[in-house]
Amino acid sequence: MSDHAQHSQPEGTAPRGSLAPHLAERLLFRGIYGLVLASAMVAALDVPGEEADPGQDALWVLLTALASGAAHGYAHVIAQRAAGDASAAPGRLRAVLAEWPLPAAVLPTVLLLLGAVAEWWTEDTAVEVALLFNTVGLFGAGVLAARTAGLGRLSSFRAGAVDMLIGLLVIAADALIE
Repeated sequence: MSDHAQHSQPEGTAPRGSLAPHLAERLLFRGIYGLVLASAMVAALDVPGEEADPGQDALWVLLTALASGAAHGYAHVIAQRAAGDASAAPGRLRAVLAEWPLPAAVLPTVLLLLGAVAEWWTEDTAVEVALLFNTVGLFGAGVLAARTAGLGRLSSFRAGAVDMLIGLLVIAADALIE
């Protein structure tokens, strides 16, 4: 397959024979994006002094992830169209649907908030646990991405620690803003 043909593939598809590395890359990219998005959203929606509404917050986190995933997929479609890539037409819907890991990554946060709706815990507890869960998830995704790239254990743990810093920055910002 020519170099141009490989680069003109919709992001949701890959040339045959190279699906595994590209699939791992796409899943990790969208998953990491979803974890950061969930953390930022749950931190922003947890406003001190306002009446807690974890059900509405869960809905906003989920809707934002769905809208972000759809927008990202559609942006790929528009970019292909602008590049004059008519061969990508059948893959347009797949490019949008390939964004599923982004909304999937916010589901633990949504479930934690729904647990607060069921009064299993408070919304504050749900937010704290979600921020911690997402930060640990960022570490794991960073390690997995580095291992997938063939890095050793120590380098992979360093990469995971750097990714985890994003989650820690969201936690720090949440604490400072409150």
